Formats: sequence, structure tokens, C-alpha cells
Amino acid sequence: DTSVDLEKENIFIITNSELTLNSVIDIIRQKAIKRKLSLKIFDYDDIEAVSGNKVKQTITLKKGLNQEIAKKISKNIRDEIKKINVSINGETLRVASKSKNDLQLVIKLLDRFEESYKIPLQANNYR
Repeated sequence: DTSVDLEKENIFIITNSELTLNSVIDIIRQKAIKRKLSLKIFDYDDIEAVSGNKVKQTITLKKGLNQEIAKKISKNIRDEIKKINVSINGETLRVASKSKNDLQLVIKLLDRFEESYKIPLQANNYR
């Protein structure tokens, strides 16, 4: 008897044992990979014991950049590449440059920032 509830930014899993909980989490991860989503979007809370012998886990979904991390990434990009414009638009960063090479370098930098900040980053091309 397992229930999985999805809210706007949370997934609630209530099940009979930790073994079935881990199985459900594996299925969620597989579905995310199939949809080409990074597994870093999942933020797992601690496993709680609920009424009877059931267990509950809340998974928070991360979306967008918060202001603090966006400022750090923006500063790091500007420190690495001098002739580049970086602007913060809500939960995204917009990077503009006349040189395609600089923009390609920024995309490579994103991989490094993804590891150091432990957040999923994605590059979109608007040309």
C-alpha cells in the first residue's frame, strides 16, 4: 500500500517499509532520466516514521536559481571572460557576447559550476 502525491514543488511518498520506499525513489529517478532531467533537482528530506509502521519521505523539487547563487555564478563568469554581458532575469541568467567562442566557453564553465554549486544548470541558445 504505497501512495505518491505530487504538489507544486514537493513529492510525498508514504509506504509500508524503507525497501519499498527505495524502490519508488528508484522508479522516480528512472523516469527523470528518461525525460533528460538532472537528478540534482531532487532534494531528499529525512525519512519519517508515520502512524503504524509506515514511513514517509518528502522530496523537494528544485527549480530555477535563487538570487544569491545567480550573483555568484554571474561574478564568476565575468571574472573568467572579460568581454561578456551577464544579466539576472528572475530565476535565469542571460549571457550575451559578440563572440561565439566566448559563449561556448561559458557553456563549458556551466559544467564546472554545476559540480561546485551542486545544482542543475542548463544552457539554452536563443539564436
